[in-house]
Amino acid sequence: MPSRTNSVLFALGVLVLSGEGGAAAAQDAQLAGPVVPGVCLISQEAVFANAKVGQAATARLRQLAQAPAASLNVERQAIEADAKTLDGQKASLPAAQFRERQQALVERGQAYQAKEQSLAHQIDATRQKAINQIAQAAQPIVAQAYQQHGCGLLFSRETLLAGNMANDLTATVVQGLDAKMTTLTFDLEPPPPPSGAPAQ
Repeated sequence: MPSRTNSVLFALGVLVLSGEGGAAAAQDAQLAGPVVPGVCLISQEAVFANAKVGQAATARLRQLAQAPAASLNVERQAIEADAKTLDGQKASLPAAQFRERQQALVERGQAYQAKEQSLAHQIDATRQKAINQIAQAAQPIVAQAYQQHGCGLLFSRETLLAGNMANDLTATVVQGLDAKMTTLTFDLEPPPPPSGAPAQ
């Protein structure tokens, strides 16, 4: 459970700067070439990772996931402990009683997996809602930077192999977003309805 939850949490776009990134930047500098007028770049990942509101949203999402994830971890450990105990009793229990207890453990495991999947869905839905709110707040800032830099085209920096970064709007957008908002208030989205249940 912790590994799955962490993978969802870090999907908010937290970037880890490493030596490899520096090497890539140095290579890009060598292949920079001339500035292409009207062609601009932006990294959405870097905006979410470096803007204060993005960092606050990541911290809030971690906070919201901690308690239910810890509860699931306790439940998982209890199931594993009971399974180990039952395995040790296999030789001494009547076959029918062993199968009955084994089936009960299987059902507990299935219920646990359903809860795990539900939490993952809640976290993902909450993350996406937060990202959408930040993106909406950033939209006029991006538009203003686009006009100020005389852009005619705007590309995602993540798709760029090499080139001149003179018209990279990322830092400008982060700066503008920091001036506009630094925190975001939200709660965990409700769990998805049971399979087959009518949509609300």
